[in-house]
Amino acid sequence: MANRQDWLDAGLVILAEHGAPGLTIERLMARLELTKGSFYHHFKGMPGFRTALLEHYEATMTTRYIETALAGDPAPEEKIKRLLELVAKEPTSDPEVAVRAWAMQDQDVAAMLRRVDHTRIEFLRTVWRERTGDPAASEVMGKLLYLILVGANHMLPPITGRELRALYAVVLGADFG
Repeated sequence: MANRQDWLDAGLVILAEHGAPGLTIERLMARLELTKGSFYHHFKGMPGFRTALLEHYEATMTTRYIETALAGDPAPEEKIKRLLELVAKEPTSDPEVAVRAWAMQDQDVAAMLRRVDHTRIEFLRTVWRERTGDPAASEVMGKLLYLILVGANHMLPPITGRELRALYAVVLGADFG
């Protein structure tokens, strides 16, 4: 039997593969090989599932990444390296592009994505400020580092994790490559 987490994880995979229009109860049931009863045991319907899915996306793809980078209060360089390990992975079922497309059509998704973008950029700004002590440079670098990732997610064919690490090595210095 699948738990709530299993349904949400499957939802992220389906979202990545098929976009928001492809996110249906039937597709979720087929992926998990379960019944509608199991779905309704955890969610009151698709609107409730979508709300939970957005919360799960934010927690999984932002909050957890930041917590991992901060664990043990490492030096700024180590925070950046840890974050790079998480984001510079080989392309898999990453829902990032699908969430951005969905946000263009749904105000609730757009509000969540604005919050996620702000949180991610603010984290990068803070780490860069810790590293350099330069508030002006941290404003620019926070956005630049994030824009590289967002842009890389939209490339076709997908940029490999190795290529993304090489891009960051140029921007951050060879010691991050």
